[in-house]
Amino acid sequence: MSVDTPLTSAAVAWRWWTLAITVAVADQLTKLAVSTLMFYGQSIPLTGFFNLVHAWNTGAAFSFLADAGGWQRYFFIVITLGVSICLAVMLRRPRRRTEAFAYSLIMGGALGNGFDRIMRGFVVDYLDFYWRSWHWPAFNLADVGIVLGVSCLLWTTCHTAAEQQAAEQ
Repeated sequence: MSVDTPLTSAAVAWRWWTLAITVAVADQLTKLAVSTLMFYGQSIPLTGFFNLVHAWNTGAAFSFLADAGGWQRYFFIVITLGVSICLAVMLRRPRRRTEAFAYSLIMGGALGNGFDRIMRGFVVDYLDFYWRSWHWPAFNLADVGIVLGVSCLLWTTCHTAAEQQAAEQ
């Protein structure tokens, strides 16, 4: 039996929802700080590979659909709400801890960026990593939550598949 045994249930789902809300609130607080303390477009070099920036993204990852004319805001809001509701319901069922953790991070990131889209019409990004003149697209804490959650989910899926394969042999 795996070390990561099922733990979540309806009775403990609130713990995972709390984690998701914590990620969303932390994301919103950092965005508020950036929006309050920095001018739009400002860049503060911190290292030879990282800047703190104040950027807006009306699209999705890598500014996908950023210039689509405005309809994408509502499309992404609907997707965010749908995904968040699905993940909240999924967290009510028994899950492995790593799976529940991953869903919580994804939901928190989605809620953080979704709140931006509802209230601002765009997502505030502020983390700018670069190498020489090549810059990775700016991102934020919500994006980090989503990427870490998806990575954790992939790891859990691969780990579970490997356990099942070993058990069959």
